[in-house]
Amino acid sequence: MSHNSGKATNTMTKSNKPIIDHIPDFLDYCEVERGLSDNTQKNYQHYLNKFSSWLKNNNKENIRPHELSGQDIWNYRLFLSRSKEPRVLKKSTQNYYLIALRALLSYFSVQDIVSPPSDKIKLPKDAKKEKTIKFLNLDQVEKLLLSPDTRNNQGLRDRAILETLFSTGLRIAELTALNNEQFANIKDKKDYELSIIGKGGYPRTVYFSERALLWLKKYLSSREDKEKALFINYRTRKNADSRLTPRSIERLVKKYAILAGVPTFTTPHTLRHSLATDFLSQGVDLRTIQEFLGHRSITSTQIYTHVTNKRLRDIHRKFHGGKNIKE
Repeated sequence: MSHNSGKATNTMTKSNKPIIDHIPDFLDYCEVERGLSDNTQKNYQHYLNKFSSWLKNNNKENIRPHELSGQDIWNYRLFLSRSKEPRVLKKSTQNYYLIALRALLSYFSVQDIVSPPSDKIKLPKDAKKEKTIKFLNLDQVEKLLLSPDTRNNQGLRDRAILETLFSTGLRIAELTALNNEQFANIKDKKDYELSIIGKGGYPRTVYFSERALLWLKKYLSSREDKEKALFINYRTRKNADSRLTPRSIERLVKKYAILAGVPTFTTPHTLRHSLATDFLSQGVDLRTIQEFLGHRSITSTQIYTHVTNKRLRDIHRKFHGGKNIKE
């Protein structure tokens, strides 16, 4: 048998597999060929699980890629739009489910498996609107940072977490991954820079301000344990993993947002947005902000141009010489 005939047989075998059975192969492809992060793979799996459930509930669990019709895709879109369990899906959330399905169809194309083209899946119009961000101004950031009661160990930890988030712009997963040993030599330092492995496995450097470092030192000096994690849960049972989880950090930030009287939309990512917004308002260029935040593409950083636009408008109003020309 020739090489080409063997390849054709392999493709035919793949084509005869139900779509549901292709999903694990697709996730492996995302890991090995596309180098996607664990979180992205988990998201794809989560979104495609709903598609799998929809196929099963409609007696289509054995449908093969080439048998998926435009009507099937339309019916799935209607299902997402009308779904009320556990709650109505926002247009932007429907978008995520459809993007995952579109990625699966693109995978079929790469593997020479006959299926509808990925561009058959149109995204809801509202989901294409320009992304807006929510951030705190410096007065609000100050109120949030000052809200923990630092007279106890938990308050010291929480103050150190808030200060670290605002100083570094760390993502929540990057924050929870920090370890004690990474700060073993900060005792006599007034500022600190640290190399981390960020989203997608890409390295970058983050910077701790003098005040963030001060609260980290206070927090670490209060620790008498030998736990590996930098930020620990003091209520963890003995012999259990004491590292704070992303969900714990989210609840912590939400608690202090309420205590400080700042907007309730505040999350750990809001502090990342607030750092970038503060930099831009002081004239730092987008390319530099891109490096600080670890964005692979400048497109991701451009969501902050609302600040640049406002700053340019204010400068124009203040300095444009046309206001001195006689009418």
